[in-house]
Amino acid sequence: MAGLTHSALRQIFSGFGGVGLLSTEMLWAKRLPTENSSISPYLIRTVLEKPLSYQLLVSTDREIAPAIDALHKLQADAIDLNMGCPDRRVGKSGGGFALMEQPENARRIVIEARKGTRLPLTAKIRLSVELNGQALKEFCTMLEDEGIDMLSVHARFKEESFARTPRWEWIARIKEWLRIPVIANGGIFTVQDAKDCLRVCGADGLMLGRGAVVKPWLFAEIARELYDCDIVGPVVSLPVVYNNFINLINELFGPERRLGRLKEFTHHFAGNYKFGHQLSSRIQGSKSMEEAGERAALFFENNSF
Repeated sequence: MAGLTHSALRQIFSGFGGVGLLSTEMLWAKRLPTENSSISPYLIRTVLEKPLSYQLLVSTDREIAPAIDALHKLQADAIDLNMGCPDRRVGKSGGGFALMEQPENARRIVIEARKGTRLPLTAKIRLSVELNGQALKEFCTMLEDEGIDMLSVHARFKEESFARTPRWEWIARIKEWLRIPVIANGGIFTVQDAKDCLRVCGADGLMLGRGAVVKPWLFAEIARELYDCDIVGPVVSLPVVYNNFINLINELFGPERRLGRLKEFTHHFAGNYKFGHQLSSRIQGSKSMEEAGERAALFFENNSF
């Protein structure tokens, strides 16, 4: 979710409601202590974005203490350790999924993090490299034993693409092994997907990723229909949502940051339209925010939801 779960999109989510816990983008732990929270695109937040979990990308236990000190100053509501990102560049740094391949290093990181904070401490993982239930069980129980308060599980293996059907049944196994809450992630794009996921795995909650970028109101729909939350059914105008996003991007980020984030968002949001690839390609080819806005307006005039 790099380039997506920044303040602008989090505000869109919050506006529809239904979100139990928001998250930042991945934050490199070694860089975090020197980041300026008033201008950093990764750290800018508003009072609407609460509770907010800060997602740490960490490779050694030496990086933990300074990073957690910085998060305390930022008034983080929770701290999440990313142990699931399969990106090769992240893996070369020793972070993300590489920690699942180095369980003793992961253990040291969790121990150090648990010593450094009383905030809720969570972790996100993938299933493993391959079908190895014993190794996965040992890793998950280690996380719980060392102080992780909640575990989010993306239900695919390391090399599996997003096109592959999630293995939700494995989350059910993990839930049997652990006493802490287990959150299911992967393949949830509709309320029916959420129902199917919970039926298969019995998770304690759901983490939405790409599905919520396509439909930022999906949190509200799921909270209303599955968790009986008192939320009015969302009334959605796609052009209004898109223009709100543009306005927030312009308010929050410097000119050099805006267009890239709009293109990243549009790549997913365009999936709401039958011919959404046209919107996506027009925005990808835009040279400025002004040009992108004009191209989007023309597309909306000629296409309905």
